[in-house]
Order: sequence, then C-alpha cells, then structure tokens
Amino acid sequence: MTTNNHTTGTVTNIQRLKSSANGNPRYAFELNGDTYRTGVDSMLGYGLTNYEDRKVSLTHRTLYGYNTAITMYLVD
Repeated sequence: MTTNNHTTGTVTNIQRLKSSANGNPRYAFELNGDTYRTGVDSMLGYGLTNYEDRKVSLTHRTLYGYNTAITMYLVD
C-alpha cells in the first residue's frame, strides 16, 4: 500500500518525457530540489506548464521508485 504525501514549493525545471502508450503527455519537474513525474495518462500533464515558477501544494506518492504527482494546487 502506498501513502500520499504533501509538500509545498515552487515548480521548476519542467522537462517533457516520452508520451504514454495512449499518446498523453508526461513530464518531470523539480519542487524543493526533489524530482517528480506526472502519472501515466494523468490529466495533470496537460496543465503542468501553467504552474512553472509558481508556488504550489503537491500531493504525491512513490510508484515504481519514482515520486509521482497526484494533485497540484496554486498557493497564494
């Protein structure tokens, strides 16, 4: 069983990864010096670039050895 974790920070260094088998975009990005990925076929991949250099609250978990983003919200 995996546990969801929460962190807050600024999204930086967004990099495009190989698309999923269904053609959906995937990204890797940094938050507080840690690297995260969007999940396969996650709708988060479509809006991630809107969060670049902005402070966000991130919910994530570790899947297959990678920090995988689940949800992301802007923080004032």
